[in-house]
Amino acid sequence: MSVGHYENFPVASLLLPAPLRAPVQAIYRFARHADDLADEGDAEPAERLRALHALDQELDAIAAGAESAWPDLAAAVRAHALPIDLLRDLLSAFRQDVTVHRYADDAALLDYCRRSANPIGRLLLALFRRSEPDLLRQSDAICAGLQLVNFWQDVAIDWQKGRVYLPADALATHGIDESQIGRSECDSRWTALMRERVAWARKLLSSGAALPRALGGRTGWELRLVVQGGLRILDKIVALHHATLLTRPRLRAWDGPILLWRALWM
Repeated sequence: MSVGHYENFPVASLLLPAPLRAPVQAIYRFARHADDLADEGDAEPAERLRALHALDQELDAIAAGAESAWPDLAAAVRAHALPIDLLRDLLSAFRQDVTVHRYADDAALLDYCRRSANPIGRLLLALFRRSEPDLLRQSDAICAGLQLVNFWQDVAIDWQKGRVYLPADALATHGIDESQIGRSECDSRWTALMRERVAWARKLLSSGAALPRALGGRTGWELRLVVQGGLRILDKIVALHHATLLTRPRLRAWDGPILLWRALWM
């Protein structure tokens, strides 16, 4: 994936158990490739959709036990009984990126997150043979929260791509016209909107905070750091007085000790 939706994805981290690093890499490679098809380069929408449809056909082949151009993913699906439908959900979200560039309300945005972000967490839980409803709910909250963090972090970048993930009803409530994004105008209305958006993402991340403890071990530590990374970005947005149209907040090397310290107390 282009550094965007999955910049927090734990790619074969040394904190993951060694037997799971290959399947995690396979999931990441497939998802990143699909995201790039939808988002990168100069291809026309019809060409992007054809390429994503071809990936759907590869999933059909994997599900049927036939030969696939994605042998590493096929091996992961077979070895760990990974739900193919979660991978199809990802492709559905990427197709939506090609055709849908505005969202009416929070419900529409969460539906997108349900397919663009939540499958990643559920696939990781499947690798650990964990499917308890509470854990799935916590995983969904973390993944959706991370997706929202990325949206609020990248408002200006998404605008340049012709996309606005801030829901239309929220913009209207705060009296903001889309043209304000184009002008990079961070006035009091913008601050109020982003304060509300940051609080929403923080609430989602916090509501999934029990998941790292439930998983435990090195994987729990991996997840603690991922969650703290998202929360740290939100802190940086606040420190910028919510002016993300002017500066893109990002994690730096010196944030590492802060993340580790905070992870200790999750």
